[in-house]
Amino acid sequence: MSKFILTGFADEIDPNLKTQMDVLDKLDISHIEIRGVNGKNIVEHSLEEVKDIKRQLDERGFKISAVGSPLGKIDIDDDFEPHMELFKHTLEIAKILETNYIRLFSFYIPEGENAKDFRDEVLRRLGEFIKEAEGTGITLLHENEKGIYGDTPERCLDIIETLDSDIFKAIFDPANFVQIDAETYPLAFDLLKSHILYMHIKDARYSDHQVVPAGQGDGKIEEILSALYNRGFEGFLSLEPHLANFVGLATLEKEDAGADLPDGGEKEFTVATHALKEIISRIGR
Repeated sequence: MSKFILTGFADEIDPNLKTQMDVLDKLDISHIEIRGVNGKNIVEHSLEEVKDIKRQLDERGFKISAVGSPLGKIDIDDDFEPHMELFKHTLEIAKILETNYIRLFSFYIPEGENAKDFRDEVLRRLGEFIKEAEGTGITLLHENEKGIYGDTPERCLDIIETLDSDIFKAIFDPANFVQIDAETYPLAFDLLKSHILYMHIKDARYSDHQVVPAGQGDGKIEEILSALYNRGFEGFLSLEPHLANFVGLATLEKEDAGADLPDGGEKEFTVATHALKEIISRIGR
């Protein structure tokens, strides 16, 4: 039996941690993929600040599904050493927060350049991350993101298979694949299915690359989640609404899906949550 655990980027609700937790409580979500806290990225906080954040989370009964770090979101020709120091700091943050996962990326490729020309350096840098993380109990999760080396399904697979590490796995983000005009299902899913450890839930349209609630775009989220369910997947589905500029938001404001809420992060996150829960309700029937 598959077990989907809902989590999300609560900084899309509000910068304030208390407000994030208040809204997640209403939505019956008890995990956070922690990214922005009180106005800055979690990796920019000192370890003492992180310990205080952990105390607040513990008081409310929240757990961290992953550190939503910006690691690997620098240009491939930027100096790597300061970034490596940030990685070491992030490992310590993950330990304090008692999470097994750190989200990261595979470096921006110069516009107009051939990504293959930077493959060796991408793999070297990611390999350094893996070496540093070995023995910590932390798994590194690579997210497919526009403009980085691992933006296409094929290069995501190349990274994971070449590094061949038990602590380096895939986050699958359907919207990000749609936004580079890659086929999410069955192509991308079939390539990566044995490496997917974590899902980001956002959808998008091929026509204009606009992000929309799950099931409203071309990401085939229901098909992907059904396939994961049938494979016995047990893990996190992380809501990443990105709905601030969604033109069709008003059409989804029905019943309990946020219609009575004021405009803003809470409303958008609520709409995204209800869209995902509706899909999950149809899976496995």
